[in-house]
Amino acid sequence: MRVVDVIIIGAGAAGLMCALTAAQRGRKVLVLDHANKAGKKILMSGGGRCNFTNMYTEPENFLSTNPHFCKSALARYTQWDFLAMVQRHQIPYHEKKLGQLFCDNKASDILTMLLQECAEAGARIQLNTPITAIQAQGDGFVLHSNQHSFHCTSLVIASGGLSIPTLGATGYGYQVAEQFGHSILPTRAGLVPFTITDPQLKAFCSALSGTSVNDCVVACNDQSFKEDLLFTHRGLSGPVILQISSYWQPGDSISIDLISDRDAGAWLIEQQAQHPNMELRTLLSEVFTRKMAQLLCEHWFNSTPLKQYNAKQLADIGRKLNNWQLVPAGTEGYRTAEVTLGGIDTQEVSSKTMESKKQKGLYFIGEVLDVSGHLGGFNFQWAWASGHAAGEVV
Repeated sequence: MRVVDVIIIGAGAAGLMCALTAAQRGRKVLVLDHANKAGKKILMSGGGRCNFTNMYTEPENFLSTNPHFCKSALARYTQWDFLAMVQRHQIPYHEKKLGQLFCDNKASDILTMLLQECAEAGARIQLNTPITAIQAQGDGFVLHSNQHSFHCTSLVIASGGLSIPTLGATGYGYQVAEQFGHSILPTRAGLVPFTITDPQLKAFCSALSGTSVNDCVVACNDQSFKEDLLFTHRGLSGPVILQISSYWQPGDSISIDLISDRDAGAWLIEQQAQHPNMELRTLLSEVFTRKMAQLLCEHWFNSTPLKQYNAKQLADIGRKLNNWQLVPAGTEGYRTAEVTLGGIDTQEVSSKTMESKKQKGLYFIGEVLDVSGHLGGFNFQWAWASGHAAGEVV
């Protein structure tokens, strides 16, 4: 039996941060993962460039049934702390927008940095090692895999959520939590595109597949975001849709402001006075692509010269552009979701140390907990902060 101080299950962002932090304190650390490669989600994140944190990280950027839980860890390991490590490793990076920090080159720069920090501190990583059983024993835990047994004093679950199963995501962390008496809050896909099944609406979205509309405002359940929207063959995507999807529940309506920088009705009336002979389609092509202007007129409005509309008709058209109401059929689910909403109830976990309140020596970090960030580097910052919080005490 292999004996170590700390075993971390999961070689992703949170697990590696916890490993390097604990090993730097002189703890004997072993990271186990069932996958054949560490940090798979890091490698594919941010379009392969890894949006590794956000300069404007605040507790308000996170969803949780217990909204105060994330505050302690985020305050004690900030975005600036992680950025200092990135700078120390001389990894070139840039701000894309809204405080989102990306690698200039590729996401593997971040993974290489974490693995190097682990190696220098003496943390071991063992892949292709699925755990078949865990038992609390005496002052620690015994873990069994297909090949070996392990003993540790501190056990950290950093196995992630259910999003993107092709990268190896499973519900394993929830099973371990339940084994030790923890409650699991309902899980669902977050930061995920919407699907549309209404035949007419689907045909409209499909015809516009690949078309983007900048700076749309999308609102649902008293929450709104302003970002780019993307039409797809299946429905709606883009940053603004991913953001609002975390606040949407099946059956909810969403409202989309396609021209968020102006009162569209007033603008149309103003344009009618200035260009009475201009066709509506031509005018709309000044703010949308020509194809989208054409399809909007085919599906929603007739395209005739502006002078043929009365003020009420133009106001109605403007209202539709500023407040398009629709009910998505659903989401694309965990297959493409960037994060899992819900998870282990944080009321049963210490916000300072991430230790279970049910089982001494057991810790939970990262996405497996009921803490989910907005799009834009916040989920990685939660991984770094929660991993560091546990790493300081395990």
